[in-house]
Amino acid sequence: MSMTKNVLVAASTLTVAGGLATAGPLPAGAATPGCAPHCVQIFSAEFGTADDPRFVETVRGGIAEAGVPTGLSPVSSTDPAGDMIVSRGGPVSDFRADGMVSEAVNDHYASLTAVQIEYAPEGRRTGLCAGLATTAHQNERLSLQPCSTPGRSVFILDTADSPATAPGHFPIISASTTDFDHPFAMTIAGDPNDTDFLPIRVRHLRCNPTDVPDDQLWGSQVLN
Repeated sequence: MSMTKNVLVAASTLTVAGGLATAGPLPAGAATPGCAPHCVQIFSAEFGTADDPRFVETVRGGIAEAGVPTGLSPVSSTDPAGDMIVSRGGPVSDFRADGMVSEAVNDHYASLTAVQIEYAPEGRRTGLCAGLATTAHQNERLSLQPCSTPGRSVFILDTADSPATAPGHFPIISASTTDFDHPFAMTIAGDPNDTDFLPIRVRHLRCNPTDVPDDQLWGSQVLN
């Protein structure tokens, strides 16, 4: 696939129309061999690029248990803690039809793309997705949650709140948000260069839609 083709690939087969990940050749050291054909790397616009993500969403300690935090760690070809896949993606309205998001969320974001990001060490699915332990609130940390959990295991690629940076970078908001003016968005607070694991939190989206800061903008690299 071309590095410039904008699609969102779940595992090796699902392509989501309107998705915003960049698919391309596997960068050196990007993922374990078992996950490399299917992995997605979620990186912060403040610290990485599609060509060089540097730090990607990772499960702390590689422990496949509900409640284990997810955060930014360096890319690795040997540590399966960074092996994440898109287990489901599509319009928010499809998730609403299956009861995975609320009617209020659907009313505001129906046409945007929603995704579930599942932990899959060495390509083995765990049924645990990056999510929230409770309904989104200020400073809540992301953690592994059952992928069957409505709202809290679903995230929305909120290109509408930062049109100037899309499709390369965009806010990612929790589908459990109850604030639609400044929804709860994935946020980096700190510098991943200073630690081996920097938690990802949700905070109210700032300065949308004209000047969302880099610590609330994200990109993704699908390894295929």
